[in-house]
Amino acid sequence: MREHLFLARPQRLGRAALAGLPLLLAGCQRAVLNPAGDVALQQRDVIYISTALMLLIIVPVMALTVVFAWRYRRGNKEATYDPDFDHSTALELVIWSAPLLIIISLGALTWWSTHLLDPFRPLNRISASQPADPKVKPLRIQVVSLDWKWLFIYPELGVATVNEVALPVNQPVRFDLTSTNMMNTFYAPTLAGMIYTMPGMQSTLHAVLNRPGTFDGFSANYSGAGFSDMHFRLQGLDRAGFDSWVAAARASGRTLDTAGFIALEKPSERVPVIHFGAVEPSLFRRVVERCVEPGKPCMSEIMRHDSHAGGAPFDNRVGAGMPAGRQSVPPHGNKPEGALMKDNDEKGSAPNVTKPRGSEPPGSTQPASPKNRDMSQTTLPPVPGVSGTAAA
Repeated sequence: MREHLFLARPQRLGRAALAGLPLLLAGCQRAVLNPAGDVALQQRDVIYISTALMLLIIVPVMALTVVFAWRYRRGNKEATYDPDFDHSTALELVIWSAPLLIIISLGALTWWSTHLLDPFRPLNRISASQPADPKVKPLRIQVVSLDWKWLFIYPELGVATVNEVALPVNQPVRFDLTSTNMMNTFYAPTLAGMIYTMPGMQSTLHAVLNRPGTFDGFSANYSGAGFSDMHFRLQGLDRAGFDSWVAAARASGRTLDTAGFIALEKPSERVPVIHFGAVEPSLFRRVVERCVEPGKPCMSEIMRHDSHAGGAPFDNRVGAGMPAGRQSVPPHGNKPEGALMKDNDEKGSAPNVTKPRGSEPPGSTQPASPKNRDMSQTTLPPVPGVSGTAAA
């Protein structure tokens, strides 16, 4: 009886595990495989095609493993036994040609999709059956990743939101993205792929949403304590719904100015959705150039100041504005001739430059030349206040 209970216990555990498997799978989200935008749809198709190409090798190999193990088992006396077998040209062609063709196909697919789905590239279609109208201007949205929340600014509409972004259906959208403190990753699986946000830099993502609904977005790059709750809500609305959403944001009565942004920039977790009815026009540019705080110089101002060093006027010419005597940048587009292209006599000499050897070639061509025993080139020049150095 005890032995029967011992054997039955694993069976009950196995049935319980199988019964709970659907509950575990119910918690999995299929956002990547259920896209709401055309860019995400094309990315899903790339996943499907890549998986199918790889299964062309995986499935036959797994099947043939079972077939060979069964056919050439020890008890099968009818199987061919050939211990002297060492080569088959036909078999080698199959083994090497099939994976090679699959690798070539995957390489071509990767090259094609990488260029076609470049996030910086404007969209050439709204959906598979609707090309993009070049006369329709994309909706611009400026995205700022903060600790630990998302800020969305609509510069053309004069509104902004925190942890919520709304898009009109079937209208191209251009996201300009940056970060305030550390690298993050903007990711809305149903809309488009991931793209990084970095301090002092601006990324671009072109996308479109093809059906209404409410979807999830989040950060896919660990950025500290509040990373787990750094989510935002993505809403797809028709034109009337989007206009109502903009009107509701404008009616919030809040203004996102310099002081408000500095307060918002402070680290905080689980921030609720916030709407701003007005936004300071140059806020995003100053976030990119890291000069939101009053009195802090922007990066463009620092570079302009550096270009004025030496008193030369600032312009777009190569080397313009560099101080006299600096040769790290060619003055006014004239590239200096490198030392490798100069003769020994043209290089000159200095305490840190090897002396020119002259025209007489020493070494194996003239073993008796006194130049071969001249060690003066390795002698350190005299340094004031340091003993042990001698003149060359």
